[in-house]
Amino acid sequence: MINKIIETINEEQSFLITSHVRLDGDALGSELALFLVLKDLGKKVVIYNQDETPTHYSFLPAAQKIVHQLGDIKQYGVVFVLDCSELERVGEKAKEIGKIKILINIDHHISNNGLSPLKIWDGKASSTGELLFRLFRQMRCKMTKDICTNLYAAILTDTGGFRYSNTSKDTLWAAGNLVENGADPQWISENIYESDSPAKLKLLAKALETLSLDFKNKISSLVVTQKALMEAGASYEHTEGFVEIPRSVKGISIAVLYTQLANDYFKLSLRSKGKVNVEKIAKKFGGGGHANAAACRIKGDIETIKLKILKAVKEMQ
Repeated sequence: MINKIIETINEEQSFLITSHVRLDGDALGSELALFLVLKDLGKKVVIYNQDETPTHYSFLPAAQKIVHQLGDIKQYGVVFVLDCSELERVGEKAKEIGKIKILINIDHHISNNGLSPLKIWDGKASSTGELLFRLFRQMRCKMTKDICTNLYAAILTDTGGFRYSNTSKDTLWAAGNLVENGADPQWISENIYESDSPAKLKLLAKALETLSLDFKNKISSLVVTQKALMEAGASYEHTEGFVEIPRSVKGISIAVLYTQLANDYFKLSLRSKGKVNVEKIAKKFGGGGHANAAACRIKGDIETIKLKILKAVKEMQ
């Protein structure tokens, strides 16, 4: 399959790159690395994302090249859909994007539904960035500092700073190779993890007031309401990383961040430790992801939703 994708890259001239809404480091780092590789090959390339780039990822090389207007899809011969298990995850333009002649999916989510026969998929890979690293090595691409910086950011963020169970020897070898070729671990980490705005800290303070610890069922949670967002002067991007706080508590196996998107409508970010599979919980509610990191969206009031999640957790035990 990789050979067919390389053949397609060599033969085609015009490419669109896109990823999921609510952008994260893996999505952005992967998009930007692929953009730079294709540009180096003399291709016409556009990165389209429905959502704006979160501020703490704006330092990534070529981030300013991302556009938020799709334009005429007839200009594209190929679309790369990165870090997506379903085409619908790219947002409102999914149907239009699906009409592009050749669709290539590169993804590592175990919930991938096979949205394209032309794909690179590995549910055991740490990140889409790691899969692109494999592709670029097989292509014998020139691994510039900017490409390596983007791939390192992708891998770093989706492994939780190399702390999650998806961190393998191959992951660490890839990261080491990227550092050898110019990625600066300290500089990248400082930009991603140590550049929070006052609004994020204010929002975190409000979220911590909702902290729930259930040691019997080994589940902990935080809630971010629209009211809290407004009062803190924050946006949804500022919730990134919040779910790791309840996950860090000793004796807790499952952490949930409930983020209110609208009245009676919440996004749930789920994390777990060890062999506890939260992807199975997310899947019950139409979501997906990985064994230790998954997400879904549920309609209802917060107390009812919490009871549904608790029931799902008990059914796993």
